[in-house]
Amino acid sequence: MNSVFSAIGFYAIWDVRGLLLFTTVFILTADYIKNRRPASYPPGPREFPVVGNIFTVDHNRAHESLTQLAGKYGDVYSLRMGQMWFVVLNSFEVVKEALVNQGDSLVARPVLPLQQDVAHGLGVIFSNGNIWKQQRRFAISTLRYFGFGKKSLEPIILDEFTHCAKDFNSYKGKPFNPHLIINKTVSNIICSLVFGHRFEYSDEKFMKLMKWFDKGLQIEASIWAQLYNSFPLLMRRLPGPHQTVQHIWNNTKDFVRVELKEHKQNWDPSDLRDYIDCYLNEIQMSKGQADNTFDEENLVMSVLDLFVAGSETTSTTLRWAFLYMTKYPEIQEKVQAEIDRVIGQSRQPSMEDRANLPYTDAVIHEIQRMGNIVPLSLPHVTSRDIQLGGYTIPKGVTVIPNLTSVLFDKNEWETPNTFNPGHFLNEEGKFVKRAAFIPFSAGKRLCLGENLARMELFLFFTSFMQHFTFSMPAGVKPVMDSRFGVTMAPHQYEVCATSR
Repeated sequence: MNSVFSAIGFYAIWDVRGLLLFTTVFILTADYIKNRRPASYPPGPREFPVVGNIFTVDHNRAHESLTQLAGKYGDVYSLRMGQMWFVVLNSFEVVKEALVNQGDSLVARPVLPLQQDVAHGLGVIFSNGNIWKQQRRFAISTLRYFGFGKKSLEPIILDEFTHCAKDFNSYKGKPFNPHLIINKTVSNIICSLVFGHRFEYSDEKFMKLMKWFDKGLQIEASIWAQLYNSFPLLMRRLPGPHQTVQHIWNNTKDFVRVELKEHKQNWDPSDLRDYIDCYLNEIQMSKGQADNTFDEENLVMSVLDLFVAGSETTSTTLRWAFLYMTKYPEIQEKVQAEIDRVIGQSRQPSMEDRANLPYTDAVIHEIQRMGNIVPLSLPHVTSRDIQLGGYTIPKGVTVIPNLTSVLFDKNEWETPNTFNPGHFLNEEGKFVKRAAFIPFSAGKRLCLGENLARMELFLFFTSFMQHFTFSMPAGVKPVMDSRFGVTMAPHQYEVCATSR
């Protein structure tokens, strides 16, 4: 009898093993058939079954990994992350051809599970179709009305600098970490435009908001986000940083909802004070329209997008600026000499001064180039089959414009890996903007915060150079390594800001 049960057990084990073997072979075969590269598809590294190239890329240095792969597979190549195909574009000529010359075919954003679970297709940055068109058009026109990128915004920026300078001066030349102060300084410009007021730097809710942005953007560029987008059904049920990032953005949206509630209590359509007031007015005006996309949830998401687009990139650039000035004190001295000659110490800088400060302007642009703040831009998706680099990229494929490859393109820059303000100066010493300088991306999805960022960078950087000399603490050398995220930031550091 025991031998009978043993035999049954033996065959049962083999049945389970056979089932597992069959299942494994079936999954691998189905994965291979489904994900074979067509003959005209861009080449790329060999992918592993099921996970594709998730572990081919170093997600802590993704921009470097993707640039290195271009050296082997060409300026247009493909990767598979889980079950999603990506095409990576490298070099200025290829990125320009795609985003500008064929921009109509690449205006859409991919529907990524993590972004979809956070934004639900709303807002300005990751929305598509009619929602994107209406929200972007409204955002640009409304912010322009409030002085977005115009001279009328200068007093707000310069006033905010005085608050920041007061904090800097409180350290009396001793080492301090400028990270949180700079984030609050720049974010207060967006707060003034969107909420109609600034926050004190000591405000605890405001400090939490700054920390949420920093952590959220770092997680969104990590391998956890990639795993979430590749295997959403599984990852939605597993703990990890991918869950943390959703809590962060939900908390941020709640912060905006509190401001919205206060605005609704005091809203007067005859006195529109800021972006939220204008949006509430648009909600009322658009009621009943068939294609209306204006509601409170879209308002909350649009405000969140404006914060990301209009504050994080600028504050990160300024933190790079302090580092580069400490690394190249001779350049810092030359900038200060030009500012002293043109502006002096008796008045604040103005946007009208930029034309007379070519070297300062060149240094700002070189900081942006070398800082490489948004190294992989934001993803696009093809709305139809397109031809690029001799290959066919089918409809529905996610495209990554590798801005790192553009800003360090050896065919476009004389010394691509060296900090050299001369990249933006002609033989007469006049400022010249280079075509390959596209830190805000290009085409119809060009960052809507570009004008504001350019204005803030010039006024803030010039003001800092006018009032302070930056140096590292005694015995410390500047570390130029970066921390990869949606925005690429320097590692935490301390600096000395000596009053001039």
